[in-house]
Amino acid sequence: MSASRPLHFVTLLGSLRRGSYNAAIARALPALAPDGVTIAPLSSVGTLPLYDADLHTDGFPAAVQEMGEGVRAADGVIIVTPEYNYSIPGVLKNAIDWLSRLPNQPFGGKKVAIQSASPGMLGGARAQYHLRQSLVFLDAFVLNRPEVMVAQVASKVDGNGELTDQATREFIAGQLKAFAAFVRG
Repeated sequence: MSASRPLHFVTLLGSLRRGSYNAAIARALPALAPDGVTIAPLSSVGTLPLYDADLHTDGFPAAVQEMGEGVRAADGVIIVTPEYNYSIPGVLKNAIDWLSRLPNQPFGGKKVAIQSASPGMLGGARAQYHLRQSLVFLDAFVLNRPEVMVAQVASKVDGNGELTDQATREFIAGQLKAFAAFVRG
């Protein structure tokens, strides 16, 4: 893949909360992207019904198909998620469960970067490791380094929900640059 070819990434946000710190991180990504890279959000994981095999026998809901097409069409996916109870939020797991069942598996061979943020000291590390397990099953290729785990995020996002900490912005920009090279590699 040519280094000059424009890339388009999508973000899959694992949070529904209006004031989500992870949503603040995801919103900051387009401005932090390297030249030649665009980043846009996928539809909300909250639009998907709970996975139910009985519902699945009736076909895939339109929201699932739309999200799957967004993943397929993207050059890479950036998953931004909080950590809930040492793991990923149920809404993110639900999205993965739906997407894993689509024909022409959207994550198969797809390059993925993971980011997490937490008010705590670990920045969502345990959620990232659980998420990696699911992505192995889906045959996705996850960027190993640099890992973005934003600890003590409450001090890095302002009252308007904007990521203002310059060191964090620069670190995330570095991951996005590495991710673009990984996708082009």
